[in-house]
Amino acid sequence: EEYESDDDSYEVLDLTEYARRHHWWNRVFGHSSGPMVEKYSVATQIVMGGVSGWCAGFLFQKVGKLAATAVGGGFLLLQIASHSGYVQVDWKRVEKDVNKAKRQIKKRANKAAPEINNIIEEATEFVKQNIVISSGFVGGFLLGLAS
Repeated sequence: EEYESDDDSYEVLDLTEYARRHHWWNRVFGHSSGPMVEKYSVATQIVMGGVSGWCAGFLFQKVGKLAATAVGGGFLLLQIASHSGYVQVDWKRVEKDVNKAKRQIKKRANKAAPEINNIIEEATEFVKQNIVISSGFVGGFLLGLAS
């Protein structure tokens, strides 16, 4: 086959220049783009989000295991001591105190709802403005939990 002659002209599009002028995230997430979007490349954002997410997930996993071990072990030792006669537990009083604590937590939670909603709105806005680094963080966090 013969190639087309050089007489045919093609328009060359410089996509890097187009991307600088027409930020796709402005159309998707609004005109206020966060600082991370403009400072670093997409690959750098994904790596930064992934590494920080993995560290957070790994620490969350280790601390969670430690807390679960401490609470479970403490409860187990308390049960052993109770059945062996070393400790007498007034379970009615424990139940009463737990119910009292539940009521207090519910009261405080209802008062704190506006602050919590404000934090959720700010976090949502951050995720919208920095979608690439946020998605890298979530992926890294899940990998950190799995490792």
